[in-house]
Amino acid sequence: MDRRTFIAALPITAAGLSLGAKAGAALSPTPTPTPAPAPTPAASAATWTQDYPGVHAGDRPVGASFATRSEVFGRFGAAGTSHPLATLAGIEILKKGGSAVDAAIAINACLGFLEPTACGIGGDLYAMLWDPKAAKVVGIAGSGRSPKALSLETVRSRAKNGILPAYGAVTVSVPGTVDAWWTLHQRYGKLKWAELFEPALAYASEGVPVAPVIAAYMRRGITNFAKPPGMGIEEVANAKATFAPGGETPAAGEIFRNPDLARTYRMIAEGGRDAYYAGPIARTIDAYFKRIGGWLSAADLAAHRSEWTEPFKTDYRGVGVHALGVNTQGLATIQMLNILEQFDMKGAGFQSPLSIHLQAEAKRLAYEDRARFYADPDFAKIPTDWLTSKAYAAERAKLIRPDRIMTSVSPGQAPSRGDTTYFTVADKDGMMVSMIQSNFRGMGSGLVADGLGFMFQDRGQLFSLKDGHPNIYQPGKRPFQTIIPGFATRGGKPWLSFGVMGGDMQPQGQAQIILNRTDYGLDAQAAGDSPRWHHEGSSEGMGEDDKSIGGTGLLRLESGVPADTVKALAGMGWRIGESDGGFGRYQCVEARMSGNERVYGASSDMRADGTALAY
Repeated sequence: MDRRTFIAALPITAAGLSLGAKAGAALSPTPTPTPAPAPTPAASAATWTQDYPGVHAGDRPVGASFATRSEVFGRFGAAGTSHPLATLAGIEILKKGGSAVDAAIAINACLGFLEPTACGIGGDLYAMLWDPKAAKVVGIAGSGRSPKALSLETVRSRAKNGILPAYGAVTVSVPGTVDAWWTLHQRYGKLKWAELFEPALAYASEGVPVAPVIAAYMRRGITNFAKPPGMGIEEVANAKATFAPGGETPAAGEIFRNPDLARTYRMIAEGGRDAYYAGPIARTIDAYFKRIGGWLSAADLAAHRSEWTEPFKTDYRGVGVHALGVNTQGLATIQMLNILEQFDMKGAGFQSPLSIHLQAEAKRLAYEDRARFYADPDFAKIPTDWLTSKAYAAERAKLIRPDRIMTSVSPGQAPSRGDTTYFTVADKDGMMVSMIQSNFRGMGSGLVADGLGFMFQDRGQLFSLKDGHPNIYQPGKRPFQTIIPGFATRGGKPWLSFGVMGGDMQPQGQAQIILNRTDYGLDAQAAGDSPRWHHEGSSEGMGEDDKSIGGTGLLRLESGVPADTVKALAGMGWRIGESDGGFGRYQCVEARMSGNERVYGASSDMRADGTALAY
């Protein structure tokens, strides 16, 4: 499908033309808006949302009262992403006969342009998928390694207070996304490789109006990169030229184009993964980092390969919850659920003080282990069997008191022995893909190679610099990863392909989704719309405590959590923080049966600009 054909196939509203708005303008003048009330102190970050005291969502005729919309259903395919045009592109690929993997690659390429605040081909990728022929969950790790020429001594010289800077060349590791796309397509693709880039090429060349949440994050990111001095970014002119070509990032509704990214996508479409890792793109990257005094090289890119990996699995009240290990935080989801299974969560009550208290305490315990043990298994022996065992979970659960917060927690004693985007898509053959892809912190490192149109990730900041730590920086090593896809099965059959974005929120959010579905009976849309909690602090930084938060951390609650619950949690000893918008964003495709026929249900988080579609 060429660019004009693809754009012409879009619904009028999806293409950015609103017949209703045009007709309304002709009928009557625009009324003077009523000034909004001033935000209350408890509002969720006044720079992001406007609070209207006492005003709540309208009444839904069915389902949970707090749900924002209905789950959508279809027989042949479904997709949920953080941008409507990406979702539409995925559905169109499925309708052309593409597999769920084909659609996922097309979606991700689109999001690299549409949502550069969260993802792009300068970052890494992880996925789990249901392989209907093998009848099992399969995992892939598209995680790049640190530059071979960057030594621990040099890294430590760039650190401040023992922690790597957030931005700049010292944080850049090999981007793994394009190779992961290629590796997935070689095994599961049905359409030609080049066809998968047609939607993204159309969008990036023609331009699209920027969505509201993405516009806000673009403005925040580019403003942050431009702050002088001390950001540690070798150059920001390319980032400004790419994402703020007129001197300002586009506002919501303004058209944005990225011709440089379109040219890069065209090279990948024509030359495959080698165009990126061994061809013209690799040469441009190599020259760029030499020019700015960085370390990523053509040799680093040429050596990169994705890894097929066997996901870990636990049983939570009859639901198989799958998680990637490798160098991710996926084990934390399993650890949290194993601990929570020791308690009567249904009896505790939905959104009750006891329920949130138990969940947050389970998080604190799991994250102590996360900070102590999680790392690249090629460089460290991780006691994964012990960490994910039910026996260890039962032991840890005994530390939790139902009426008060634990004053201190520490990692378990191992036995003696050696902003992110998530999307999901399903096809007519039963394949379900759960994929997450990220540049790590916001838009990434701040570095954009000459003429390529994408930013490199700053994932390397998550290395530890502490001697003896399994995640300590080494050349050619994969850093600890926060991005994790989610997948759940029932009775050995696929059930939920889902994910919750947002750094350390991801295992916390995944656990909340599983509890909402399993213990509290919410449907897939309501499970995501339900108010969330987010605990931060304690041991978060892979062995480096956040001293500014304090030993017990900070428990943030969304505004929808009942006031009585908030008060009771404070009485238990929790330090309650304001809602700051850091509760992740969620997409889900659910597989269910209607008689002997498969039906997909899809849902998309109201915290982002996205949508879910099924057909």
